[in-house]
Amino acid sequence: MSDDPSVILRHSGYRAVIEPDRFIPGAYELVVDGTPQSHVNLEDPQSLFFEYIQRMGNVIDLIGEPGEPITAVHLGAGAMTLPRYIAVTRPGSRQQVIELEQELVDLVREHLPLPRGAQVRVRYGDAREVLGKLPSGLRGQADLVVIDIFSGARTPAHVTSVEFYREAVALLKPTGIVLVNIADGPPLRFARGQAATLAQVVPHAAVLAEAQVLKGRRFGNFVLVGSPAELPVAWLPRLMAAGPHPAQAVFGADFDEFARPGAIVTDQTALPSPSPSLNVFQVRRGG
Repeated sequence: MSDDPSVILRHSGYRAVIEPDRFIPGAYELVVDGTPQSHVNLEDPQSLFFEYIQRMGNVIDLIGEPGEPITAVHLGAGAMTLPRYIAVTRPGSRQQVIELEQELVDLVREHLPLPRGAQVRVRYGDAREVLGKLPSGLRGQADLVVIDIFSGARTPAHVTSVEFYREAVALLKPTGIVLVNIADGPPLRFARGQAATLAQVVPHAAVLAEAQVLKGRRFGNFVLVGSPAELPVAWLPRLMAAGPHPAQAVFGADFDEFARPGAIVTDQTALPSPSPSLNVFQVRRGG
C-alpha cells in the first residue's frame, strides 16, 4: 500500500490519493479511482500542467483587465487548480467552489493548502442541487463559471442537460464566461451533443481541443466556452497554438458545423459521458 495521503470518498466509494510529481519538485497529482484529475504546483500555482487546464487558464486571462479581481463559481473542486491560479493571478478575487465529496476537499486542504490570502468558499453537495440554493444576490454577478464535474472518469448525466446549463449560466454577468470541461472520443457523439446543448443557452460559444481529439481520432478533453456576450475569439487561435500540444479553437460557423450533428440533451435524455479505455487516463498501481 502506498504511503501517499489518500481517502475513500463517501458518495462514490472511490479512493482519492495525492501523489508527488516525480519530475517537478513541489508539484502533486490528485488521482481518483485511478484517473488523474488535478495537477497542482505548490511552488508555482500559475503553472498549469494539463493541457485542457492551460486552455481554461488562457480564456480566464482574457476576462476583463489583466490582474483584475473577478467573481468565480467552480462546480467541482478537484485539487482546486483553477481557484489557486485565479487567487494568484487576480488577487482579491471572490471564489466559490461546489463539491459533493467533503472528504476530497479535506484531503486537499490538509496536504495541498491554498495560497495565502485566497478567498475561496466551499459549499458541499451535489452541484445541481447547490446551484438552486445559492444566494439570490450571486445570480447575474459571476464573471466566470467553471463546470468540471467528474465521477471517476465520467461526467454524471444530470449535469449535462439544457436545464442544468440554464441554471449555471443564470449566475453570469452579461459579459461573463462559462467554461465546461468534458471528455469524449470517436464518434464525438457526447461532445457534439454538449456543444449543441450549451448553444441553446448562450448566444456565443466555442470549443477548444487538441487537433486530433477535435477530429475524432482519439479520446481526450474538450473545453466548451460560452457567454451572453461576444467572445474574444480573435485571440483564441494563437493562444491555443502556443500550448505544448497545438490545438484548435472552433467558433462561429465552424462551431455551428461541429455542434449541428449533436442532439440537444434534456433531463429526460441525459446520459453520462462515455468511459475511456484504461490506457487513456487511468494508471495502474499496486496496492
